[in-house]
Amino acid sequence: MSAPQEFSALVLSRQNYRESDMLVKLLTDRFGKKMFLLHRARKPGFAMGAGILPFTLARYVGTISDGGLSYLNTVKTATQYQAIAQDISLNAYATYVLSLIDLAYPDGEPIPHWFAHARESLRLIDDGFDPAIIANIAEVQLLEAFGVQPEWRWCVLDQRSDLPLDFSEKFGGLLCQNHWDQDPYRYRIQPKAMYLLRRFSTLDLTQLQTINVSAATRNELRRVLDRIYSDMVGVVPKAKRFLDQMHGWQDQLPPLKPRGEDPK
Repeated sequence: MSAPQEFSALVLSRQNYRESDMLVKLLTDRFGKKMFLLHRARKPGFAMGAGILPFTLARYVGTISDGGLSYLNTVKTATQYQAIAQDISLNAYATYVLSLIDLAYPDGEPIPHWFAHARESLRLIDDGFDPAIIANIAEVQLLEAFGVQPEWRWCVLDQRSDLPLDFSEKFGGLLCQNHWDQDPYRYRIQPKAMYLLRRFSTLDLTQLQTINVSAATRNELRRVLDRIYSDMVGVVPKAKRFLDQMHGWQDQLPPLKPRGEDPK
């Protein structure tokens, strides 16, 4: 058990514990993911309540344990991502991004890059950027952490990138058109989606200015990444199951009528 430390963190999850306590999992900027025990956190007027709300970024002072539970002493500043907290769809995508990071790395392993990525992901989603694309970027970049390292730069067999490319699970990356016959089970990815997947693999979220992706390309990205995660990763967070259900509900809704058209 170390002396009290000051750090920034995002709230990953929380759960009730004993009669009035709470366990809160934080993704910290310095210590990776840590579980904190907060005594009497469920009592009215709990002093650190604002700092342990879902989708909150805060500056904390706490005692960090190398093994077992850590403890919070105080919350210095706290900001909740309000749009995410109030919108079920944004909530689901933000939860999915955080869940993937949680599953990809063991607790206690410092992952400052992914703390920064998570913070920027939530900021962009909260500011109105397409949450599905922000989630796709995280999916692509987390593949390495899950032990899957696709070659996105060029064809794995001849390093060419000037020909049409497709994804091959068999070869662990891209195949150019000259070698498509070597994998009859290649993904047959649409060119626009392939272009974006390659961009996503190296994209710095802080440089992202706009997102403009058609519905067809969004669906193709979802198809491809779902298949990669199903066949090569084998990880399905609970938040992903909810997103799939939500997409099913949306697909069943009737199309909106043009403005001014009389309902029938």
